[in-house]
Amino acid sequence: METTRKNQDDITRKGNPGKPQGEEGEQMLLRMNESHAAVTQWALDSLEFQEGDCALDIGCGGGATLMRLWERIPKGQLTGVDYSPVSVRTSRQTNAEAVRSGRMEILEASVEKLPFEEGTFHKIVTVESFYFWPDPAENLKEVLRVLKKGGIFLLVADIYQKEGLSEAVRENIKRYQLFNPTKEEFIKLFRQAGFTQIEVHTQEGEDWICVEGRK
Repeated sequence: METTRKNQDDITRKGNPGKPQGEEGEQMLLRMNESHAAVTQWALDSLEFQEGDCALDIGCGGGATLMRLWERIPKGQLTGVDYSPVSVRTSRQTNAEAVRSGRMEILEASVEKLPFEEGTFHKIVTVESFYFWPDPAENLKEVLRVLKKGGIFLLVADIYQKEGLSEAVRENIKRYQLFNPTKEEFIKLFRQAGFTQIEVHTQEGEDWICVEGRK
């Protein structure tokens, strides 16, 4: 058990969770597709989707969140972006059928400058990527720009800054230099970026957080 954990830690370190790279990055992404399933499902259940929604996943990683959006939006248009070529390739492989259908595209791009017109998407989500955004306050404004009036942005993370985080979690925050706000800091960041009707959800017994903001 200890050996397996050390092997996984080594894969994560070499694979670089901030910008997945190489064979280890692909292995890490496939593992994250499974390990992030519960928190993603919980967060997406807080949203009401319309069958024709146009949705964006920022930092799409291994593609599992896009697959779950595909199941919830049967007639919409789905887009994923990630600034890691390995993530883009892995996400396309995970969603090969959806990409072939023409209703999903996955692009290499950064949240710093999203390649979309103003007011493009009804729903925007990001799962386990906000920790690594280069300039969170400014990047949230860019997300708001491409969100339609009345649209919803959903930020999902399996940790946030609070009392009681385990030693292992605190070590990872330090090791990977994760940006990890408190609930109050999340609300302030969203408000300053221009979001309205901001709601924060947490799950009892977990370190999960889901922050929802409207335009």
